[in-house]
Amino acid sequence: MSRDTGRDSQSNHRRVVVSTVAGRSVIQSDEELPAYRFTTIPGYEHTFLWATDGVPDLTRTQAPPIRPRSVVPGPGGSTLQMVSFPPVSVMASPTFDREASRREALERLPGLADTFETESGGMHRTATVDYAVVFDGEIDLELDDGRVVHLRRGDIVVQNGARHAWKNRGTDNAVVLFFMQGARGAT
Repeated sequence: MSRDTGRDSQSNHRRVVVSTVAGRSVIQSDEELPAYRFTTIPGYEHTFLWATDGVPDLTRTQAPPIRPRSVVPGPGGSTLQMVSFPPVSVMASPTFDREASRREALERLPGLADTFETESGGMHRTATVDYAVVFDGEIDLELDDGRVVHLRRGDIVVQNGARHAWKNRGTDNAVVLFFMQGARGAT
């Protein structure tokens, strides 16, 4: 059953956390998580939804994550993030400040922004298995061999630590949900 919550779906995300207390399921929390809107990249939004360090212990109540030292999980850990990618035309604008956007990304996306290659248009690699679900719009996944995979709403990518970049060549934002599972391996 769907219900209208009256919120902007690209700016806020409702997170309901369900746990078990005394053998019964309970709502641990129910809250709106606002997206962080990058000031240096118009239309780029990032919502950090959840994280685990290693294997969760379900005999204990899972605490909502605080802002992590890295949005890229270590081996056995995981993160859940929603990202709204603006069209690449935003970054092609003569007023776009690439250095300011790099600094903001390093502050807001620690561990991930560090992996972006400045000379190769957002190519990066992390020691993670990423499950990416295109929620809205269309986006391209570029691989380091030059291959481009065009993705639409509902498409899913399982990315196993490969070097890649995300590019939105459309005119509207593309929204992608990322579940990252920390893995062993070189980045």
